[in-house]
Amino acid sequence: MSYRSGFVSIIGSPNVGKSTLMNYMVGQKVSIVSDKAQTTRNRIMGVMTKPGWQIVFLDTPGVTTPKNRLGDYMLKVAYDSLNEVEAILFLVDAKRGIGSKDEAILERLKEAKAPVIACINKADLCTLDDIESARERLEKEPFIKHIIKLSALQGRGVEQLTEALCEYLVEGPQYFPDDMVTDQPERVICGEIVREKALQLLREEVPHGLGVNIDKMEMREDGIQDIWATIYCERASHKGIIIGRQGVMLKRIGTDARKDMEWMLGNRVNLQLWVKVKEDWRNMASMLGELGYE
Repeated sequence: MSYRSGFVSIIGSPNVGKSTLMNYMVGQKVSIVSDKAQTTRNRIMGVMTKPGWQIVFLDTPGVTTPKNRLGDYMLKVAYDSLNEVEAILFLVDAKRGIGSKDEAILERLKEAKAPVIACINKADLCTLDDIESARERLEKEPFIKHIIKLSALQGRGVEQLTEALCEYLVEGPQYFPDDMVTDQPERVICGEIVREKALQLLREEVPHGLGVNIDKMEMREDGIQDIWATIYCERASHKGIIIGRQGVMLKRIGTDARKDMEWMLGNRVNLQLWVKVKEDWRNMASMLGELGYE
């Protein structure tokens, strides 16, 4: 029996559960999750390997109207990921229904060469009417080959989805070793973990203007990993919110991030966080490059 493999792009509007689904499929957190829109900013790769086959998932930023250079970059990343893949997973939020952003993606998917599998996600949070309404809209598109109801959070429907995806794998190499779940370097994942914790803890107006850079990582002889990171924000008032009264908020962000880093790296971590103001950094090419959005 020959080995089969393939690339699968995950696309959808913001907050439909793309990262949650990929993390579940690969069995480990490789893409950060929050309830804030535009949490994912880069293309994140997740690898699912089973005997005889391998799927390489591309988790992309939520598709929305760009408001700055970072937004332009994220939109390009999302749509570029539709090229040269074996299949496309299009996620919609069952509870929210199919809105204008989803309709815009459907228009783009009409031009895609790869087969499209539509997933009606968050089925655990909505009514049967919600699901049927989404299904009826999706059934109108002839390019959609499968429509699957699922809950990425609970793993419901994932087995059916995996079977559907395996139909489109082609005879080919095993691209990554059995134990590899992502192509992201540890430094990048650590930066994303800090951003995830900040997104989860901070007020609505701050998160979109946050960027995190891992300045340095060093391992001590006693096995403790020292990590120095800078959180960038766009306004002085935001810096105060991130640090919090007597540094309480920054300490909470650091404590939560350190726990995830220790679990991922398998050793104790000493995390040092700084906060710097860089006005309008999301429109600065130099800053976007420094933070890995190129």
